[in-house]
Amino acid sequence: MKAIYHFKYIFVFTLFFIWQTGLAKFILIPMDEHQHNHLKAYGIVYKALQQHIKVKWLLNYRGGSFLIPYDEQIKEECQIRGVDFELITEDEAAQILKEISSPSKNKEAVTLEKAPKIAVYSPKDKAPWDDAVTLVLSYAEIPYDVVYDEDVLNDKLLQYDWLHLHHEDFTGQYGRFYAAFHTAPWYIKRKKELEDLAHRLGFNKVSQLKLAVAKKIRDYVIGGGFMFAMCSATDSFDIALAADGVDICEPMFDGDPSDTGYQSKLDYSKTFAFTGFVLEPNPMVYEFSNIDTTTKRRIPRETDYFELNEFSAKWDPVPTMLTQNHTIMIKGFMGQTTAFDRKLIKPDVIILAENRINGEARYIHGVRGKGMFTFYGGHDPEDYSHRVGDPKTELDLHPTSPGYRLILNNVLFPAAKKKHKKT
Repeated sequence: MKAIYHFKYIFVFTLFFIWQTGLAKFILIPMDEHQHNHLKAYGIVYKALQQHIKVKWLLNYRGGSFLIPYDEQIKEECQIRGVDFELITEDEAAQILKEISSPSKNKEAVTLEKAPKIAVYSPKDKAPWDDAVTLVLSYAEIPYDVVYDEDVLNDKLLQYDWLHLHHEDFTGQYGRFYAAFHTAPWYIKRKKELEDLAHRLGFNKVSQLKLAVAKKIRDYVIGGGFMFAMCSATDSFDIALAADGVDICEPMFDGDPSDTGYQSKLDYSKTFAFTGFVLEPNPMVYEFSNIDTTTKRRIPRETDYFELNEFSAKWDPVPTMLTQNHTIMIKGFMGQTTAFDRKLIKPDVIILAENRINGEARYIHGVRGKGMFTFYGGHDPEDYSHRVGDPKTELDLHPTSPGYRLILNNVLFPAAKKKHKKT
């Protein structure tokens, strides 16, 4: 008898599931605390966009959930990748959208139209786990191409919608690692590789090569590209632009002295995000300038958090997209460039997240020309004080990481750029 009842239960459940699937017109991927793998959810959305399925990003609704027209393959991908989802009817979807459209609600439904083509500016020999962005793109199963200096100079960036800058030093000072690592085999090897590359591409110095690359990236953004940078690629990019035509490198970096009085020759009008900064004159100090707050902060690790700022979903959809999360408090993490001194940020740059007590911005965004840029301080959101040679972060242990979600928000938002390009 028990076997008969068990069979009946399975039969009824199967019929119910078939009936429910038949009624389902949409797949809702919740992004609140009920989602067990936020990071892979972004990969599901990207896959839907690749298949020319338009996705609605429900800003400020259950942590920035996604609404996808029902597709059997997308449903199966959710099951395979361990992404929580709900099958809902057309009436249920209409009710959600009605709630979101209410003028009294700080919510909005943004349509994502296409899968952005992604490039990562990085040395070709770097492993994916050397950088938080390539690590999470690989984990989320979002495809990307690697480009480097020669590709950038040959205008290959024009093929891409979104560009990430690996933890590069655009000033030509080899990451300011000289004091601690100038005798290390990896440092010597890397320095020679960059010098050989610079000479092969027609430059006398690495600093000249990196400036030319920075200016190409600048032009890419002004022309309509989306750029995302973390850690030292943020401030060193702006410093390189400000120092255009000025030698700020000491002899151990480029073989000749820096220009006398180089600080007074900086042109802050050329930068994207920062102004009025002072360069670190001592080449033995592991720091580029006073933009970064790493050496100035006095925050215990257990209380090191930063807070996402709130924006109007209906009037400011881009910063709202960039700050979608299931929590407004994000645990801090260090990097060569950990955070930005608020006093040195240009007034037209939006501060997306900050530690107000410490006077530092962690996550900023701005518009330049027809394009946009986002700078995110720190090296790895789940590795508090990453050091050279540390093991890679295992994202299977952090599938709901709010710090990594901020990276993936940036990957998706260019999909809606046609609708929101003036924001």
